[in-house]
Amino acid sequence: MISFLRRVLVDSWLGRIIAGLLFLAFVGWGVGDVLTNMGSERADVVARIGDQTITTDALLSATQNELQQTARQFGVTDPSQLPPATRRQVAQQALQRLLMQSEMVRAADRLKLIVPDAAVRDEIFGMQVFKGTDGRFDRSLFDARLRQIGMTESRLLDLVRQDIAVRGLAEPLQGGATAPDILVRRAFAFDAQARTIDLVRVLDGDQPAPTPDAAQLHRYYDNHPWLFRAPEYRHARIVILSPDTVARSIEIPDTELRKLYDSEQAKYHVPETRDVQIVTAPSQARAQAIAAQWQSGADWATLQAGAKDSATVEMNSVRESAIPSPALARLVFAAPANALQGPSQTDTGWVIFKVTQVTPPHDTDFAAARTELRDQIAHAQAGALVGPRVQKLQDAIAGGGLDHIPDNLGAVAIAGTLDAQGRTPDGTPAPIPASDALRQAIAARIFSQAKGANPTLVQGPDNGWYAVAVDTVTPGRLQPFDTVGDSVRAAWLDAARRHAADLQATSLYLTAKGRGGVAAAAAPGQQVEHPAPLTRTRPVENVPPELAQLVFRLPRTGQTVMLDQPDGFYVATLTAITQPDPAAQPMEMQRIRTGLSQSMQDDIGIAYAMALQKSAKPKINASALNTVLSSVAGPSGAGESSP
Repeated sequence: MISFLRRVLVDSWLGRIIAGLLFLAFVGWGVGDVLTNMGSERADVVARIGDQTITTDALLSATQNELQQTARQFGVTDPSQLPPATRRQVAQQALQRLLMQSEMVRAADRLKLIVPDAAVRDEIFGMQVFKGTDGRFDRSLFDARLRQIGMTESRLLDLVRQDIAVRGLAEPLQGGATAPDILVRRAFAFDAQARTIDLVRVLDGDQPAPTPDAAQLHRYYDNHPWLFRAPEYRHARIVILSPDTVARSIEIPDTELRKLYDSEQAKYHVPETRDVQIVTAPSQARAQAIAAQWQSGADWATLQAGAKDSATVEMNSVRESAIPSPALARLVFAAPANALQGPSQTDTGWVIFKVTQVTPPHDTDFAAARTELRDQIAHAQAGALVGPRVQKLQDAIAGGGLDHIPDNLGAVAIAGTLDAQGRTPDGTPAPIPASDALRQAIAARIFSQAKGANPTLVQGPDNGWYAVAVDTVTPGRLQPFDTVGDSVRAAWLDAARRHAADLQATSLYLTAKGRGGVAAAAAPGQQVEHPAPLTRTRPVENVPPELAQLVFRLPRTGQTVMLDQPDGFYVATLTAITQPDPAAQPMEMQRIRTGLSQSMQDDIGIAYAMALQKSAKPKINASALNTVLSSVAGPSGAGESSP
């Protein structure tokens, strides 16, 4: 259900056509639109377009979804690791998409596009999330899913009706766009080109450990004082109101838990599942060649890289019923583990596969699932309960500070000492009952708020609200050498090994440039590796993505690059450039053609959306917008100009 709503509200075609707009709306708003009619606007409304409103909760939710995607693109696991300016920009992009969704809904209303009840019913009946084990719409499952996310049936019907209407408005404009052949071929040549390298790793940990004398350690200590400072600590009292804290206070009757349990039989009564790697080849001869390569010891990544003319897929924890081909499903679930199977002919082609893991069937009874069921329903309901309780908590803080918080709000009060990274004096994370993003926002607030300042309720990430009061401040200080001697020695050794690796890698790099590659320049004992061919889109195990990017910048073979990484240095020589053959990879060509055609259709949609935007400019609540932007970007982003 949640994935469906994200598709409707953010990831639908409507979200895609807005992807290129980013800040276009901000350019057109103007000061007058920000200041006009905002005096009486609700504090939780960020923007209004006619009768459509965008609330702070809606913007924060959309922003968190965008931040997760952006974090993956940047190669980090936690969105809080993104620069504040980037997080702020993502929030503005999320707002732009929500604004354009509202514009499209209004356009559909103006044109009086009528969506029949039958179309809404068919749309909902076709959603997999509402289908039971027999593959048909299940009313009890439908009701349970709505209860999980705290949504009414009428609200869901309105959302589905709006989505069908705007699809009917825009899809006819976009449907006829297709990518020309010359563009597809050039994109294929860029995307599928492979490059082969010789690689030598010069790792810090492989370097010998020298023995420092006392003078060297003292000099290192004097030259790197920031490494040996005790951080500033602050003792603070904290009150948190969030879906997680509210969920703890919600009581769920067993009848509701039993209904959810019964509706999720597939989750709690799991048949045998298997992990399997499958290659589908275009012919028996090609399948036999791939099987021979696999049998000889080639790993999965190497097989994928070499089987460009075949379809390779890895399925984890797959059920027999989830494999599209019944014939293939029977083969997979009859095969022993870790034994190569095939070639076998199925309705999908000639297949070779290996079952890498078998998980026996297992059942979870109601008693064992009760806690999980309770948390699932409570968290689904808690999000809608936070908003109504914010004002009550704000009034309580204004009337008595953090010492008189009512116990019926679901808020949690804690106190403790922590540093700016949210760690306690013993180095462990402070036990703040909040998500990672909210925990970091609270720590940042503690270290930006003056000691003794009155607490103020602030909205943070993940629909969380918090207030802090700083009681004491212990300034940071340089620790005496005698107390950190072991740390100084360890840091000195790390730096010495790093320096030795740098010298060795630099020498290899310079020699390789003169001799035509690392294979000819490697010293005795230096291992020259030959990784699987690199492509722009498919990573190779144990090869840093940054190295692949450097390799694809080289104009010709025989050239050498050097990469600095946290664990050491990588020196690689480009030995071969393989140009792809479009005729040998029809599936990849079709994938690129489909993607480019979709991009062209999106461009048409963007042009239409830009035209719509001129008809009604949104009215922005600057105060609410800045609150959201500050909570997303943190204090470091608070001083940046607003759009």
